[in-house]
Order: sequence, then structure tokens, then C-alpha cells
Amino acid sequence: MLSLSTIGFTRWSTTPLIVATARQLHTATLDLAARKGTREKARKAKVKKVVEKVGFIRHDLRKKGKLNLNVANKHIDDSWKQDPKDDCWVSKYYKWRMYSVEEAVQCHRETHHPTVYNLPNAPLYAHVELNMQAEKTTRFVDNFQRMVAIPHRFEHGENRNIIVFAKGQDPLKEAKDAGATLVGGLELIKEIQNGDLQLAEYPFVLAHPNILPELVVIRGLLKKNKFPNPRSGTLGVNLAEMIEKYAHGINYNAAKDEQQKDFGSIVACIGTLQMETKHLESNLSALLQDVNSMRPKREGKFVTRVLLKSPPSGENLKINPFLYIPEQGVFSKKSAKSTDTTAADEEDDAEQDEELRSVAKGAAA
Repeated sequence: MLSLSTIGFTRWSTTPLIVATARQLHTATLDLAARKGTREKARKAKVKKVVEKVGFIRHDLRKKGKLNLNVANKHIDDSWKQDPKDDCWVSKYYKWRMYSVEEAVQCHRETHHPTVYNLPNAPLYAHVELNMQAEKTTRFVDNFQRMVAIPHRFEHGENRNIIVFAKGQDPLKEAKDAGATLVGGLELIKEIQNGDLQLAEYPFVLAHPNILPELVVIRGLLKKNKFPNPRSGTLGVNLAEMIEKYAHGINYNAAKDEQQKDFGSIVACIGTLQMETKHLESNLSALLQDVNSMRPKREGKFVTRVLLKSPPSGENLKINPFLYIPEQGVFSKKSAKSTDTTAADEEDDAEQDEELRSVAKGAAA
């Protein structure tokens, strides 16, 4: 028989075992809460989505998001039309009349007579239309800005403050006599570094090669197209010629059309109506020759049409530009590739030589 002591001992010994096993079973806490955001997602799922009905959309609007209208070709070619036979004709069915420069200037002088517009010294503008297609049909000539020297100066009415950097008394004196706005050397560079001189007031920066190593320190303060460069004609030995070009030359921009990439245009003032006709023609010839120097290496026309205008008159008088520049550009593929490679090699060699010279001068200094 078991005694009470034995039974009590047995209860005492079994109780901890049961409790121990119970603790082991319930040590891990159970998280019965829903995941964060679950209820919000459920509420949103119950809400009915209202679909807005959209009207009919044309097929050319579905992908591009804008109208793809057929834009008229801006290259006007009336060579297929017949010449007018009378003094009065419908311009829609006949060719535009081709004026000489002398005739066009005389027509504008008549419209600007004191009895008409009363602007006898109005500016004369040349509107040059270009075919911007490059050597490949999918490529186009980039927009460019150039300054061309002209034989006969006129009042252009633009702010052309010119700053010239050079070392030595002779180059500084030559630049000052030529009409530069501000001339200096190392002292100007220090003023620019200290912030005492603002280069934004000077749209044109010219330099002599002897100060180029010292000028590199302010390269970051100058825009990419304002740092003196022999390609743009802002770095050279003949400072007087450079200043004359940038102070009294014709500044023009060639820009592609946004919708028709192969069409470009230039608007440049070539003088005033009170100038001699021969002087105006000489300025026009210099402008067209400089524009033609940017011709791409392909066959066909680059300059397509030239109009002479003089506001406020609305007359557009067409002239023949091919009296001053060649009409067609003939380039074979082999010669174009060879000239491209040789030109690129020459430019790379020139850049390397300039860098080596500047480094050598800086090391010697």
C-alpha cells in the first residue's frame, strides 16, 4: 500500500513536469493582428472605379499625343514653272522674278522714300534659306553662329564690347589702337579671379597666343564658345584684324526649323539703304561666301534661296546668290572620307601641339 507521504511525494514530483511542459508549449506569442495596410487595401477594393468615357481619338493622336498634320515643304522650288511674258502676271502660276542687287536696292529705296515710309536709312536684311541635310539623309547640319568680316562697315547698333588679353607693350598697344574696349594681361586675369571684373559685360574675348598658358586658369569662368580659340578666330597674332572683324563684322546665326529639319534660315543685316549699291553687294558677297564655307560634303545645293528685305516694307525681292558662290557642291564619297579623316587628324595634331606648348611654357615659368 502507498502511504500518504509516498502520494504526496508523487504529486510533488509530477507537478513540475507538467508545468515545465506547459511553459515549453506556450512560450511563442501568437500575433493575431492583420498585416499593416490589409484593411485599407480591402476598403479600396470594395470601392467601384468610375471609368471616364473618352471620345473618339484619331490614330495619329494616340501614340504621339499631338497632331501630325502634313506641313507644307518650306523649300520653295519654282524652277518647273514658266517665265512670265508680261509686266503683270499671277505669281501662283509663274516663276518669282529674279532681281539684281542693284534693282532690289533701288526698289527698297523707292518704298522708303520720304513720301512713302520716310525711312531713307533703313537697314537692309538678307534672308538666306539653306538645305541643312548632311552627307547622310538621316543627318542634318548643326546650328552654327559665325562672325564674318565685311569690306564696308556700317552702324549695326549692337553691343560689341571686346576684351583682349595679351602680354607685352606692342600687342597691348596694337589692340588699344584697333578699338578694343578693354586691354590687359595678368592684372586682368587676377581681377577676374577676384570677382572685380565681370566677363558677362564683354560678349567677345580675344587673346594673343603668348598669354594662353596664363589664361587657362579662368577657363571655367568663360563659356565654352567664349574661350579664345583659333578655329573661331578669337586667338591669333594679328589682333588688329581680329578686332576689326568682331567690332564691325556681320554676326549671324543659322538655325534649323523645328518641324522640318532639312530647312535652315539666316537673317543678317548687310548695311543700310543710304550706302552705295556696290558696297552693299560686296557685303552680301562676303556673307554668302562665309555661309558657303559651312557647306556639307554632299552633292546638291546648300544655299537654296536669298531674299532682300527692308522693314517695314513687306517686299521680298529674290536675287541670284549663285553669282557669288557655286550652285552645286560635288563631293565623291572617297574624297569626302579622306578629307574628313585628314582634317580630323590635322585638328587632333594641332590640339596636341598646343597642349604641349602650353605645358612647356607653364613648366618653364
